Amino acid sequence: MRIALFDYRITSTNPIGGCHRRVLEQLANEHQFTVFAVEFANPMPDRIKWVRIPVPMRPLALLFIAFHIVAPIVYYLHCWRRSVKFDLIQCVESNLAFADVRYVHFCHRRYLKSFWRLSRPSGFRRIGRWLDYKLHAVAESWLYRRPARIVTPSAGLARELREEYPYLGGRIDVISNPIDLGNLDCPPDFDRPRGRALLGLKRDDCVLAFVALGHFERKALPSVIDAIGHVHDSSLKVLIVGGTEGQVRPYRQRAAENGIAEQIVFCGMQSDVKRFLWMADGFILPSHYETFSLVAYEAAAAALPLIVSKVHGVDEIANESNAILVEPREDSIADALRRFSGMNSLARKRMGALAREAVQPFGAETFLAAWCKFYDGFAMV
Repeated sequence: MRIALFDYRITSTNPIGGCHRRVLEQLANEHQFTVFAVEFANPMPDRIKWVRIPVPMRPLALLFIAFHIVAPIVYYLHCWRRSVKFDLIQCVESNLAFADVRYVHFCHRRYLKSFWRLSRPSGFRRIGRWLDYKLHAVAESWLYRRPARIVTPSAGLARELREEYPYLGGRIDVISNPIDLGNLDCPPDFDRPRGRALLGLKRDDCVLAFVALGHFERKALPSVIDAIGHVHDSSLKVLIVGGTEGQVRPYRQRAAENGIAEQIVFCGMQSDVKRFLWMADGFILPSHYETFSLVAYEAAAAALPLIVSKVHGVDEIANESNAILVEPREDSIADALRRFSGMNSLARKRMGALAREAVQPFGAETFLAAWCKFYDGFAMV
């Protein structure tokens, strides 16, 4: 099939784009892909065509509006100049009116309705973020009525979309995100003590990893920092992996105000988070809202016990044997931190082993097989 694929950023570090890139890399020999994107780390330039969409990436609301205007123009010009007709058009969420497939990783209307007030950012970012969510929510309400297939990464998000948009009916397919299971095994030669020492961590510290590209309020980082301040255990440390300096600056200040600046290690943006998971004793992400949480699956694949809220996707792997389940509130997180820091290393390892076992069905092979079957269904129509 000739497939036109629309996305903003198709790179290994972008959540949806990374999934698209995996599909492109593995299925380019079976289908003819043309990618329409602002940014694309093309894994196979000889097989995959890239047509750049010339719009700004920031702010997000401007990206959303500009992409809606410019992408269709670029697409139709490309089809006219090359005299090409595509068999299938795939886009991200509510980006195009003429898509056959929508790859949906978020329900903006539900988030605004139920979670925005609990996890909204502060300052000018609040206005920009709300506008971006609102534009997406309005577009969802209109464009999801069109007879396109919807692909989501979790059963929870699929259920949520049906509740918000009952007319979707049976048009939703669930394809879980891919986990590089073998790649997350800690190698025997990894020097964990040295890596921890370079971050200022002591051998007997209880270290938790918190990993996020951004959206720290939605992922309850403020509550995590406040909870640590109430636990009064100087050996409890948290690695904050992700975020630009501008994004983490308020949290540095918050940690200092709580008197725990030495317990929070800001590691910045990282292209590869594996070594930070390998240096940790556990993983924490008590998020208000997720639709899959790839990093929670990666932490489980790295055999880390989880301290997580039971959000979409996470609820498919986390249970009381491999995780401490919390609410995204300061008191609930503080109780979980006390419990975790009081566990011995054997109990933590047992929890981590069970977490790793829980993610085994979510390997990359399963992901690719599901997409192959999905595309084959279109090819036979």
